[in-house]
Amino acid sequence: MKHRLLILLLATAHLPAQAQFTTSLPAADSIAPGPLTVYGYLDAYYSYDIKHVETNSRPGFLYSHNRQNEFSVNQGLVGLRYDNGQVRGTLALQAGSYVEANYTKESPTFRHLYEAYAGFRPFKKAWLDAGIFTSHLGFESAVSEDNWTLTRSIMAENSPYYETGVRLSYEASPKLTLTILGLNGWQNIRETNQQKALGTQVQWKPSPKLLVNSSAFLGNEQPSGRAARQRYFHNFYLTYALTGHWSVAGVFDVGKQAAADEGRYDTWHAASAFVRCQLAAKWVAAARAEYYYADRGVIINTISPGPGEADFKAGGGSLNLDYAPATNVLLRLEGRYLRGQAPVFERPDNPTANSYGNLTSSLAISF
Repeated sequence: MKHRLLILLLATAHLPAQAQFTTSLPAADSIAPGPLTVYGYLDAYYSYDIKHVETNSRPGFLYSHNRQNEFSVNQGLVGLRYDNGQVRGTLALQAGSYVEANYTKESPTFRHLYEAYAGFRPFKKAWLDAGIFTSHLGFESAVSEDNWTLTRSIMAENSPYYETGVRLSYEASPKLTLTILGLNGWQNIRETNQQKALGTQVQWKPSPKLLVNSSAFLGNEQPSGRAARQRYFHNFYLTYALTGHWSVAGVFDVGKQAAADEGRYDTWHAASAFVRCQLAAKWVAAARAEYYYADRGVIINTISPGPGEADFKAGGGSLNLDYAPATNVLLRLEGRYLRGQAPVFERPDNPTANSYGNLTSSLAISF
């Protein structure tokens, strides 16, 4: 009996100590996240072109969601990010129809790299990064959920989504960020000649409602062995939150490139206007109007347009409806119509067609 009583007393004395130890552990949500994080994204889609040609491919100047009448994956990516406040880096791999269409000129070793860069702070409020990173040009990115509309405008599809080189960014103030870049060229990982390109970016946010961006590019995009032809390009956009539910954005691109003709430059310019409305907690609607013009199809058809090639002129609009059943899930539906001055939208019923319509749906998940 004495032994049993002693065991009971020891056990009773031990219970409060065990409970105290358990309750002293920090809650799971109070543990600060580490500098290394994993992230991923998957965008599955189905598109249908109205009066489409007998192919599952969309026009060659469209790279995102470029398959029609086919269940497909536009982009799937998974990556690692490291950032301890002084050193940072990212490595992300990708696959999908967007990669197949937009990375055809890259070697198999590099085409599945979405991002691969390392950086550090050379001084306070500055970052110096080197490697492969997303482009500093344009309002629309490769990741669909980051864009106001599901598909990309013609201007976004025909300007860089990615670039390779070094970039130095500096936060001049909480409202102003300046960036300068040294690049291999216009959306290429491997260098194509012996010259480098220069990029700049200025982002100004004078208020929480307004963001103004100005980005530029200067470089020779001719392969080695060809005469240099300088390319100049400028991208401008602004976004403005009219109310808590309504937002607008305006984008304008202009560029020119030296032509084979002595003293001539081929130019292109494009514009897009966006309106976005938060209909309810989980519903968002958006609309886009756009146009694109390129002398003799420069950028669109070939780097070196011939003297007899027609100018590329096209424009149109799209309507977008989004539903987010969870914070990391997004369902999207978009109807789009484009019309060109030249017969750039060939159809089986009309080889000289100049109009193009489609419906695109998407289910995306991110983590």
